[in-house]
Amino acid sequence: MGALLFAPATNAAGAPARPAQATATTETGTRIPLRDAIAGLRVADEDRSGYDRDAFRHWVDADRDGCSTRAEVLIEEAVTPPEIGAKCALTGGRWYSYYEDAYVEGASGLDIDHMVPLAEAWDSGASGWTSKEREQYANDLDQPRALVAVTAKYNRSKADQDPGTWLPPYEGARCAYLTDWVTVKTKYDLTVDNTELGTLQRLGAQCPNVPISPGTR
Repeated sequence: MGALLFAPATNAAGAPARPAQATATTETGTRIPLRDAIAGLRVADEDRSGYDRDAFRHWVDADRDGCSTRAEVLIEEAVTPPEIGAKCALTGGRWYSYYEDAYVEGASGLDIDHMVPLAEAWDSGASGWTSKEREQYANDLDQPRALVAVTAKYNRSKADQDPGTWLPPYEGARCAYLTDWVTVKTKYDLTVDNTELGTLQRLGAQCPNVPISPGTR
């Protein structure tokens, strides 16, 4: 794993920073206040029957430029750009892992986290999608909140949990995380269970009621 360099990261308003492309809500479509978006989420029990991670084909090279979705996210989110070599091999570079407020040197210590994990998406409605729809979800580069480069340690700590059972260890990141989670759930019309909804409502009442731009599927 690359060396971790811990340092506070805030934007001009003093709020926790995200990678530049993920802080802006510039996607096309309606902008919805965060708390309204939470109130609009559909509630349903989760059902993991039949789940298989391979049902979500991921890290494809959709634009055939030689770089997989994983590499595209790393290139886009880099604080210091890496060198891009043959077959999109990345050398050097620096990233900010907002879950724990840490800087990472080199891509080897990073995972690409599906903001709403694949298993959670399955539980929440993706079980009824086509294989192509699941592939699009697993490789969503159009919604900058859907995929995020974070340290492998905390991506694996999160695993397939929702905010009812897991939140970033860095408390200053939790409003950004909540916003990201609700944005993705809203875009894909994914349901929430009662525990998850209660957490979203509680945290949402404590966070800025920022407008989100989920975009469309």
